[in-house]
Amino acid sequence: MSNTESDEQTLSRRLVEGDHVAFEGLFRRHNAAMIRFCTGMVQSRQIAEEVVQDTWITVLNRIDLFEGRSSLANWIFTILINKARTRAKRDGRVVLFDDQGDSNGLEDAFDGRGRWRTLPALWDDLTPERHVAGKSILQHVEAVIGTLPPAQRAVLILRGQQELDPSEVCALLDISEGNMRVLLHRARVTLRNALDRLDKEV
Repeated sequence: MSNTESDEQTLSRRLVEGDHVAFEGLFRRHNAAMIRFCTGMVQSRQIAEEVVQDTWITVLNRIDLFEGRSSLANWIFTILINKARTRAKRDGRVVLFDDQGDSNGLEDAFDGRGRWRTLPALWDDLTPERHVAGKSILQHVEAVIGTLPPAQRAVLILRGQQELDPSEVCALLDISEGNMRVLLHRARVTLRNALDRLDKEV
């Protein structure tokens, strides 16, 4: 058993026992990303917050059913996606994560491990505390994520921020690994271009 699996089993056991500190840590780790993710699927941030709140209630009520077959984050986001899809359908929205378009050469911006071949000029100085144009870098990044199409936003949050395995992301969104890579590249290029524009403003 890996350390991660052991840690997650310990965390899930603490949650089952009603450990408030354990839940607060889990909440802080995932809540903001869950809202960003869900906002791409439903009509507004307010509705997204309602869906996320409902998701947390379900997580707490069903944590005893978590068997550790996937990561805890994967399990939580599976619940979130199901609830968001139900709400979107009720509101007459259809969100598809599958995007069969080609990568338009975007793969050239990254190496075989998905890392930028050349970092944005601003990258060396990136810290959450740094301010440009009146906002922290983190606020600028979050604002750009908010403008991404739902599929790109979903992949970026699950793969880039939540660090789920590629297989978990593909299963959650019902997309191929190739499609996931294209979506992730597009999202990263959008972020890179935004950071490059910020650098010119400094």
